[in-house]
Amino acid sequence: GLPYPTAELTWALILALFRKIPNEDRATRQGSWQVSLGEGLQGKTLGMMGLGRLGSQVATVGNAFGMEVLAWSQNLTQERASEFNAKLVSKQELLSRSDVISIHLVLSDRSRDLVGVEDLALMKPSAYLVNTSRGPIVDENALVEALQNNTIAGAGLDVFDVEPLPLDHPLRNLPNTVLTPHLGYVTAETYKIFYGDAVEDIASFMDGAAVRVINNPPNPR
Repeated sequence: GLPYPTAELTWALILALFRKIPNEDRATRQGSWQVSLGEGLQGKTLGMMGLGRLGSQVATVGNAFGMEVLAWSQNLTQERASEFNAKLVSKQELLSRSDVISIHLVLSDRSRDLVGVEDLALMKPSAYLVNTSRGPIVDENALVEALQNNTIAGAGLDVFDVEPLPLDHPLRNLPNTVLTPHLGYVTAETYKIFYGDAVEDIASFMDGAAVRVINNPPNPR
C-alpha cells in the first residue's frame, strides 16, 4: 500500500493533540471561544519508534516543523537514522526525552506489548503517544491507566486491540485522546489502487494470463 496516507494521518493526530483541535471544535459549536491553550511543535522532540517507509515520512515532516527527531527500533542503524536527520538513541532515552512518540513498527512477537506500564512511566507527563501502526504494540490497559492518571498528557490512536473499538471501551470516554477508526490507509487514492489492482487481476485470470498479485500462503506455524 501507499505509505503517505498513514504518515499524513499521523500528523493529523499529532496536530490535533498539540493544538487541542477536537476540544476547540466542540467548544466552538457549543458557543464558546478559545477555551484551551495549545502548544507549538517548533523546538519540540519527536520520538520515532521505527524508521521504515512510514516512519521515515513522519520524521521528514518533523524536521520540516523544526523538531528534534530521535529514533529507535530493535534493528535501526545509525546510517538509516542519519539519512532522515534523526538521532539514534536507546528506547529508554527516546521515551524519557520525547514530547511526542509515534509508533511505526510491524506487529510481531518482539513488538507485542512493546510499550507497557514501565515504558509509559518513563514518558514526560506533558508527552503524547501516537499509534497508527497496530494496537497490540501498546499494552492497552496500561495506556488507559496512564491516561486516566495523567501519567502522560494524551494519546492519538488509529488502531486498537479490538476493532471496531467496543462501545463500552474506556478509551471512548477519556478527554485526553483523539481516536480515529483505523483510517490510516482509507483514502480515495489508496482505494483506487486496491480496487484497480483487483480488477486487473480478475481480468488477467479470465483471460488466462498471469495474475500479477499472488497472496503468500498462510504460515503453518
